[in-house]
Amino acid sequence: MLKKLLFAAFAVSLLVGAIIFAKLGQFTAMDEAAQNMVMPAETVTAMLVEDRQWEQTLIATATVTAVQGVTVSAETNGRVTQINFKSGSTVKTGDVLIQLDTASEDAQLASAKATAALAKASLTRVRKLDKQNLASQDAVDSAEAKVKETVAQAHNVRALIAKKTIRAPFSGRLGLRQINLGQILREGDAIVSLQTLDPIYVDFSIPQKTLLRLKPGLEVRVTVDAAPDVTFVGKILASNPDVDLATRSVRVRAKIANPDEALRAGMFANATVVMPEKQKVLPITATAVAYATFGDSVFVIEEQENEQSGETEKVLRQQFVRLGQTRGDYVDVIDGLKAGETVVTSGVFKLRSGMKVIIDNTLAPEPSLDPHPSDS
Repeated sequence: MLKKLLFAAFAVSLLVGAIIFAKLGQFTAMDEAAQNMVMPAETVTAMLVEDRQWEQTLIATATVTAVQGVTVSAETNGRVTQINFKSGSTVKTGDVLIQLDTASEDAQLASAKATAALAKASLTRVRKLDKQNLASQDAVDSAEAKVKETVAQAHNVRALIAKKTIRAPFSGRLGLRQINLGQILREGDAIVSLQTLDPIYVDFSIPQKTLLRLKPGLEVRVTVDAAPDVTFVGKILASNPDVDLATRSVRVRAKIANPDEALRAGMFANATVVMPEKQKVLPITATAVAYATFGDSVFVIEEQENEQSGETEKVLRQQFVRLGQTRGDYVDVIDGLKAGETVVTSGVFKLRSGMKVIIDNTLAPEPSLDPHPSDS
């Protein structure tokens, strides 16, 4: 019985030893395979870092203002007998907009003309008598004064008639008609709005510290919500000579061409003043930066020679950088990079130093200094 137990124990020991030996062989093979295994290169997008110059701009909220704008009103009382315009139409200077009833004034004018004609005839007779020394100088003076008085009365009636003919004071586009035919107007009653829309003014305020940099003639770019894909370009026309005491800002006016009349008086707008000087920058896309509390970094792609194969490979090096201002999809690198280096522009969160990469920009989005996403 003892021999059987010893034999069984020996057999079990041999079996366990064989299993252990086999596993040790497997572990050794796995370790050798791991040491000889080469990680595949990661596919990334990249960009070449280049020196550029950015425009220096000053951004402000603005209000669109008509070059000339007025609500045409009645100068005197009267009944509307003619309306010679349509809402939204364009008119030129001097075009008749409405006509008020002038029947009473026409009668007064006829009477004034007759009185003036009689006064002129009397003056002619008095002057003939004066030449014959049959009239005194007082009679001549009185006749001349009478002529001037009657002529002035006729002019006064003509002025009243002219006030009842409402004309466009300047060329522009009319608004909505606010009167009806036969309506009795009082002095000051609104008739229609009239605005000159091309060109048009854009008014905005700037801080006093930038006043000396602002000169007439500088380019101004204007955008409005009504036309988000259109940029209207104009020039600075003038600025107020005084600074607002409440805001310490200066009111500036720009003149913008508006042939399509897309800009309307009263619109809210965004104005961008392009300064004459430019800033030298070293921009990269914002997606190339790995932001962290201990410091921002980028991954620089360097070419290294593989010691075993002798082939040139692209390898990553993490580089800490100091960032400046951002504009659109770009951010300026103040320190840490130099022109001519290549940096990874996407997926930086999954990268590490020493990793091999392959550059493929086929699906890389095109960065822009002034992006306008279609779904914004």
